[in-house]
Amino acid sequence: MATKRPAVLATAFVFICVVALRIAASGQSYSSGQPVWPAFEGWERNDDGSANFVFGYMNDNWREEFDVPIGPDNAIDPGGPDRGQPTHFQPRRNRFIFRVRVPREWGDKEMVWTLTTQGVARKAYASLRTDLQIENIDIMSETGALGAGTSNPVLRADKPPAVSIVGPKSLSAKVGTPVALTAVVTDDGVPRARGGGGRGRGVNTQPPVRITVGKSLGLHFAWFVYRGAGAVAFEPRQIKTWEDTRDGANSPWAPRWIAPPVPPEGRYVVTATFDQPGTYVLRGRADDGALTTDEDVTVTVSR
Repeated sequence: MATKRPAVLATAFVFICVVALRIAASGQSYSSGQPVWPAFEGWERNDDGSANFVFGYMNDNWREEFDVPIGPDNAIDPGGPDRGQPTHFQPRRNRFIFRVRVPREWGDKEMVWTLTTQGVARKAYASLRTDLQIENIDIMSETGALGAGTSNPVLRADKPPAVSIVGPKSLSAKVGTPVALTAVVTDDGVPRARGGGGRGRGVNTQPPVRITVGKSLGLHFAWFVYRGAGAVAFEPRQIKTWEDTRDGANSPWAPRWIAPPVPPEGRYVVTATFDQPGTYVLRGRADDGALTTDEDVTVTVSR
């Protein structure tokens, strides 16, 4: 695998390079009015010979979020339109958001994610091209836990955090009534916590000129809306899972951000309050600064 690493990194960075250069060329960044770009991040090999296609996205806006129901405007084929993709899209870059498992017999076929926002249809094309295979060390590098091309035996041995949801994963709730969510998170302690690693740009919201962002290390856990069109208020305030590089942001990619202390027994207790009825998927993401693990809870909200 070591011999193909430069090709893997170069290919995996193409998407964000194109987006960053396109926006930089215009000399502007946007709060709203711009589309979301689906992204194929690469593919992972599973022990049984199957593979995972790994996807994320880039929302060109710093504030505007989108809700795109499963259907013609948010479809993955073949086998779709629903292959577990998000329907709620947070601001800016969201990497390694979901995986689609494909069998070992997949061959040279393509999988296509079509996403339409602001009247603009964008597509991400996934395949098992050899130079698009990724490993954990690639994920660490792209999310900013490492400098590009950096590696060592300790980091290579890092395992993603483990997450266990306490209680049922399907809940009922009423509009305006808080619902308690509890997750227990454990980790191997790798990488060691390191604060202040984010390479933000202060109050300037221009995209960074670096290929990758910088990220502070340290175990943390946060909930975000993965599917569902209403506003959800979390208490306490959740750490951002999207790459907010601005100074003062509650984000591992922000300058001087430091991971908060892990609660006793790794038990994270949060309440979620919904302002509209509907069915929501809330995703809890455990992040040690380098690798992540997700668990979902579905909440059916009525008046």
